[in-house]
Amino acid sequence: MLTAFARAFKTPDLRKKLLFTLGIIVLYRLGAHIPVPGVDYSSVQQCVDEASQGNNSLFGLVNMFSGGALLQITIFALGIMPYITASIILQLLTVVIPRLEALKKEGQSGTAKITQYTRYLTVALAILQGTGLVATARTGALFSGCSVAGQVVPDQSIFTTVTMVITMTAGTAFVMWLGELITDRGIGNGMSILMFISIAAGFPGALWKIKVEGDLADGWIEFGTVILVGFAMVGLVVFVEQAQRRIPVQYAKRMIGRRSYGGTSTYIPLKVNQAGVIPVIFASSLLYIPALIAQFSNSTAGWKTWIEAHFVKGDHPYYIAAYFLLIVFFAFFYVAISFNPEEVADNMKKYGGFIPGIRAGRPTAEYLSYVLNRITWPGSLYLGLIALVPTMALAGFGGANANFPFGGTSILIIVGVGLETVKQIESQLQQRNYEGFLR
Repeated sequence: MLTAFARAFKTPDLRKKLLFTLGIIVLYRLGAHIPVPGVDYSSVQQCVDEASQGNNSLFGLVNMFSGGALLQITIFALGIMPYITASIILQLLTVVIPRLEALKKEGQSGTAKITQYTRYLTVALAILQGTGLVATARTGALFSGCSVAGQVVPDQSIFTTVTMVITMTAGTAFVMWLGELITDRGIGNGMSILMFISIAAGFPGALWKIKVEGDLADGWIEFGTVILVGFAMVGLVVFVEQAQRRIPVQYAKRMIGRRSYGGTSTYIPLKVNQAGVIPVIFASSLLYIPALIAQFSNSTAGWKTWIEAHFVKGDHPYYIAAYFLLIVFFAFFYVAISFNPEEVADNMKKYGGFIPGIRAGRPTAEYLSYVLNRITWPGSLYLGLIALVPTMALAGFGGANANFPFGGTSILIIVGVGLETVKQIESQLQQRNYEGFLR
């Protein structure tokens, strides 16, 4: 990986793309520290110092994707979470709405139209999430354990509230534009790069917090253990993310005029983790809903007490079991809607392709479905195991690892984006330095 980056910096056009990407990253991180107008910055800092960000289970996921900007209430407080949500919603609706499915099949023009819909939905979700964040900050619920939580937004007039929501929405639109700039003129997928930077920005502080709060050998044993666990998790994630089942496909020879077509062999790569990080995000978001309802409810009924006891802290066996089962369920659900064996089998049959030993048509679709279900089981169990590592670390080290950095969503995204970016750099280097067979 380091060799690829070194070679890229020696290539003039790739060096310009890398420097442009680094400039956008610096601008993005700068905006993550500019507070929204109408916020008392000193009160926010006091609340952040009093309450650990890792203990805020309700806003932990969004805060991670914003690089810590959410709890700082900055102009990039929402980060790219609205865009991620909008992309997932459009991807799910593509299976349900025939018009979107037809656009997806139109190629580049249809994809551009779906991208435009994603932008509109991102702005709408940013307005909705910004309104919810401002309302939560005004009531003091954003920092429930802070003594000055009610002073975070001193002026609670309508004008100040609207200004804060508009600023956060504009910040989200600006972040979306920065991501598209990286995609067009930089290296890698822009949104993935910004997501990578947001998560990685919290790693140094979280690691140092583990060392400071540790008890064994002045915290160095806990620190070293977390580093070793992190390396082991990265190795496991790289191994599973690269794993795939290759189904051989043979294309029969066809004579069209005087030319012969086909007769080649290829394969269909089915990844073990076909769903990526989507099931973890879905499960985390769904488990936030009961705790969110309980926090904003003024009821004293038994259901609120039960939810607060079992689904808020995240270390209760009920929460762990529900989290694991939801990840497994969403892994199968997402694979079922994103990969259509019937469509793949029809396309193979249309172009004269077949799997050796399997008849074309319906038997091929059934075989693909059978193989996909078999490899999704280890993929979903792997996702559940990776997602539960922070909880196990919390139980093993107590409060020292409440802010455990190498867990679940973060490590999956960082490794996935890193691998994809390195592959793109290597492919561009190969295009520029390809010598061919003859010298």
